[in-house]
Amino acid sequence: MTTTFRVSPTTAVIPVHAVWGAVAGLVGGIGFGIWMSVSRPMADTAMITMVAGLLGSTNAVVGWLIHLGIAVFAGIGFGVLLGEYARRLVPAVTLGLVYGAVWWTVGALWIMPANMGMPVFEWNDVTSSSLGGHLVFGLLAGLTYSGIARTTGKRTDPAGR
Repeated sequence: MTTTFRVSPTTAVIPVHAVWGAVAGLVGGIGFGIWMSVSRPMADTAMITMVAGLLGSTNAVVGWLIHLGIAVFAGIGFGVLLGEYARRLVPAVTLGLVYGAVWWTVGALWIMPANMGMPVFEWNDVTSSSLGGHLVFGLLAGLTYSGIARTTGKRTDPAGR
């Protein structure tokens, strides 16, 4: 007995959105990582070393590795969840900025402080500086995603959209 399995064109597009999102997340993460490397909201402590604190380290390289891993994960989420709507420039930038703000709320206000034994959902110098960095991430991720979708989308989208 033989079974035939058919994959719809929509199903085949999801991995493409994930790959484009991963690249967009990496670009956004590099921009945000630079922001965190130069931003020192707490007495001579770069924000990137605070990220390293998630694994009990103070090494900036460890902070970069953690940060870029999170950025790629967030980028994949952007591609899978919003990629279909982020193909054009203006929607991509708008969605990217909103997505960055959501990650700021979830990551900087809740997950990171909770993991480091600090108060959650507290407005302070670190969280206010982090908001700018998350918006940089979202902006760069949206711009990158849109650029990739416009230049490669016609060749990879079976529906020709």
